[in-house]
Amino acid sequence: MKKVDVLVIGGSAAGIVAAVTGKTHHPERQFLLIRKEEQVVVPCGIPYMFGSLESSDKNVIADSVVTNAGIELKIGEVVSIDSNSKECQTSDGAVIHYGKLVLATGSIPLVPEWLKGATLENVFMVPKNKTYLDDAIKKFEAFKKIVTIGGGFIGVEVSDELRKKNKEVTVIEKLPSILWAAFDDVISDNAKKILENRGVVVKTGSGVKEIVGDTRVRGITLENGEFIEADAVLLSMGYIPNTEIARKAGIRLNEKGFIKVDEYMRTDSPDIFAVGDCVEKRDFFTRKPCNVMLASTACAEARIAGINLFSLSTLKTFIGTIAIFSTAIGDIAFAAAGLSKRQATEEGFDVVTGKFEGVDKHPGTLPGTKKQFVELIASNECGVILGGGVMGGMSAGELINMIGLAIQNRMTVHNILTTQIGTHPLLTAPPTAYPFIKAAESISKQIKAGKA
Repeated sequence: MKKVDVLVIGGSAAGIVAAVTGKTHHPERQFLLIRKEEQVVVPCGIPYMFGSLESSDKNVIADSVVTNAGIELKIGEVVSIDSNSKECQTSDGAVIHYGKLVLATGSIPLVPEWLKGATLENVFMVPKNKTYLDDAIKKFEAFKKIVTIGGGFIGVEVSDELRKKNKEVTVIEKLPSILWAAFDDVISDNAKKILENRGVVVKTGSGVKEIVGDTRVRGITLENGEFIEADAVLLSMGYIPNTEIARKAGIRLNEKGFIKVDEYMRTDSPDIFAVGDCVEKRDFFTRKPCNVMLASTACAEARIAGINLFSLSTLKTFIGTIAIFSTAIGDIAFAAAGLSKRQATEEGFDVVTGKFEGVDKHPGTLPGTKKQFVELIASNECGVILGGGVMGGMSAGELINMIGLAIQNRMTVHNILTTQIGTHPLLTAPPTAYPFIKAAESISKQIKAGKA
């Protein structure tokens, strides 16, 4: 029997960060990370394996990230957990005794039971599995017509990459627009137009009824009766938590199968923590369960777990999921944080919005300058920032992090108006018309005038 102070199950982003952070804060402890995969892909880089990356080997997390931190790495599969004896058994018969256990088992693609034809040949998913993805990417070379079911971030990004290889790609989204769960109309509609201008056909407002074929795919039928011919179908309909091993161990799950944890990322089983996609998320504002699965969120949870393994810190807790998204279609970036106006209104918040469109460099005549559109959503009662969206050049990815930080610290539009920023012609919007601040200024005027 092998004995370790900390055993981490799962070798993707959350598992790695939990182990490395834990080892950094508790260097005297022995850490072991066990994962099934020979090689681990960078989760957010998976869509670009279908086009931009010349080889999937360029989207691999090096083992040295773990081993150089003084953490032992084992390739294998944990098949059972006994929380009473604090022992895990692996598929090769080994038994590992742990002091603390961190579950970072991630998620797996959702394949709805109602979807007829989902098991046909040439129906593919997007798992975090390099072997599966390598095989799928090779097969996609022979396909001409591809249908992607699902217009979320993964579906949009993979479809755009496939289009770069001159594939005829159609995206099917049941909601009114693509990226609908993250953005309000202005940004999601612009994302749809840009994707269409790049040659991807986008059909919204009608879901898929079934995938059609005998043994292999011939096409799909929509709920409105339309038939679309296809050589292959890509399912991008979301992910579900990979928590079967936790369920069998008697660890408490919620009604959707996510592991329940407290703000220190502890489960209800003594000395067992859980982080990442397998864990229940709660909205930052409403505390309601939400299904957000982001590597950035997973890593935040993992850092908190690693810090609190042996001694709890009242200052280092997970305070709710803000949900900070970003993507790019061509050279235009789209990003969102917190609640959209639609979500905030549905939850019952009295909100006011501010919008401003400027440029991401100054003067705007500089080469490579892009328009930068910022929308902020704030409470009409007190001006606290509830959410925001950004559309423009690649700097949108970092600007949305600034907005996320404002949300997490419950900043008001008035705080933002007095925020000191650094600017540079090649790097940022002008200090005289910084879109983030100008959008806040718009809200401040509305609140002051009582027009919200």
